[in-house]
Amino acid sequence: MKIPIVDENDNIIEYRERDNRDLNAIYRVSSLWITDTNGNILLARRAFNKSHDPGKWGPAVAGTVEEGETYEQNIIKEAEEEIGLKDIKPITGIKKRRKTKWNYFAQEFLLTLPVGFKDFKIQEDEVAEIKWFSKEELNLKLKENPDEFLKGIHERMSEVK
Repeated sequence: MKIPIVDENDNIIEYRERDNRDLNAIYRVSSLWITDTNGNILLARRAFNKSHDPGKWGPAVAGTVEEGETYEQNIIKEAEEEIGLKDIKPITGIKKRRKTKWNYFAQEFLLTLPVGFKDFKIQEDEVAEIKWFSKEELNLKLKENPDEFLKGIHERMSEVK
């Protein structure tokens, strides 16, 4: 599978095989932040066999944009594949340039579901589990066990306090 490699302005400059990216190549990632109408936050624990950050809690859905996809097309596809959500209409959130071990643009999308929604179908090779967290519970767990969460969760929660 090929992914777009982009420049500093998020313009596609080439396509590479996903497994053939060096640490300097900039690629595209989409994420879906799901809340319910009470403000609870749905997080997904990455499968323990993942090569990057196995077993860590992250946004409800995330994926690497593939050749021929927009950020939005990617997150709609990933939401159906990873947790079984179909026909969603996410709201476009902010896009950030991130330089961690990896180098990428991250486009956030937002979705609100009704309280008590649990009609999920988990793709086990991508997601170990999903869980609704209250903001208070999530902030407490971030303090108690910070290494169980992706860096983006820490940043996200500091923005919504």
